[in-house]
Amino acid sequence: MSRHWLLITLALLASGCAGEAVRPDLVRLYASSRDDHPQPPVVVIHGILGAKMRDRRSGEEIWPGSLTKLLTSDYQDLAVPLAQGRAVADQLEPYALFESAAGQDFYGEIIRVLASAGGYAPGVPGAAAQPGERRYYVLTYDWRQDNVQAAGALDRLIEQIRQDYGDPYLRVDLVAHSMGGLVSRYYLRYGSVDLLDGNDFPVTQAGATKVRRAILLGTPNFGSVTALTGLIEGVQVGLRKIPPEVLASMPSAPQLFPHALHDWLITADGRVLDRDQFDVELWRRFQWGPFNPAVIARIAARDGADAVDQLQRAFAHHLERARRFTWALSVPIAQPKVPLIVFGGSCQLTPARLLVEEEKGESMLRLWPGAVKHPQPGVDLDRLMLEPGDGTVTKASLLARDALDPRVPRHRHSFFPLDYAVFLCERHDRLTGNPSFQDNLLQALLAVDAQLGGD
Repeated sequence: MSRHWLLITLALLASGCAGEAVRPDLVRLYASSRDDHPQPPVVVIHGILGAKMRDRRSGEEIWPGSLTKLLTSDYQDLAVPLAQGRAVADQLEPYALFESAAGQDFYGEIIRVLASAGGYAPGVPGAAAQPGERRYYVLTYDWRQDNVQAAGALDRLIEQIRQDYGDPYLRVDLVAHSMGGLVSRYYLRYGSVDLLDGNDFPVTQAGATKVRRAILLGTPNFGSVTALTGLIEGVQVGLRKIPPEVLASMPSAPQLFPHALHDWLITADGRVLDRDQFDVELWRRFQWGPFNPAVIARIAARDGADAVDQLQRAFAHHLERARRFTWALSVPIAQPKVPLIVFGGSCQLTPARLLVEEEKGESMLRLWPGAVKHPQPGVDLDRLMLEPGDGTVTKASLLARDALDPRVPRHRHSFFPLDYAVFLCERHDRLTGNPSFQDNLLQALLAVDAQLGGD
């Protein structure tokens, strides 16, 4: 090796080691901001699976439960009970943030940073705030149920915070991860009003009058293909999967599906297939989710044929409400009161489209480029099926765009009042612990209160 290449190699090694060692000292960075500087309270909103669930009668923790359960359970006990083709309430309740498990942090880091570097104390709803006290609150909601229910829970929490502060006009800051960002967006537009049983979405900005800033992290603003595949093949947790029949019982699950404006399905030659992911007949035709013969057999053997009918009817209802939910978030707002600050990943190839391949006269669904049996010459399946993102949410979805190319104008039916976006190299489930996010989060929260810029 020449001396020249040796110096370059040593320099690269040194820079790599330095990069691993460098982490912002957030406590020191924001120490001066904690001196008698009033701040609105912060509400942290988790995503799907983000709150621990317990049986309110026995106190037994159902999600995630013990480490053994996390590794080996298929979580049938998380299924939402159904009656007359609708989801109903059960004895499960959210009771705490899912901070970490098996050495993996989910929400613990963000809470610790708000406390240690931001100077925020944990707020207990119903306890009066002291003058000058900074508080953070956590909205723990039943992430299985409809997101409109979560928006109602958010409104009740904010009203309680206003009472705690003795200020009926207090505005809070929202920090929302993943599906929690969709809850926040619905709340900003419509407050706690449920508009999903109809096709009219009059925007009142009822929630926006109670919010100063809204910060979204890893939010699938144009949906997630991985959410759709979860309803088809289940979601891996530990060594097993939460099966499709459990997920299909949850009204929130299809509210994470790709937006109707997103081309989510293609053929082996790269052509876009115009298929409605919210049409129950598509699911019936392809035998997906609760229409899969293996799923039907499991349900019938365990609970009887009527349970199969109940789930299929409820799933059809969930799909239709999910369709309206996605459109409700796209309706234009003349003068948005709270532009959105967005953070998310852009370094990991993420499912953006599924592929249908004809094989022996049958249409077979392919979830990954490597699963395509007969790739067509000149068709770049990696580029078509995968896009940069965080492994779960693509960069385009994060920005509520139907096209990744920033030169392509936003779809005329997709309104998204973006203030600014920050992109990170991080996986979806690790975004809250990313030090760059934490630094930028505190910068956004602690900045002087001024009108944020346009969209």
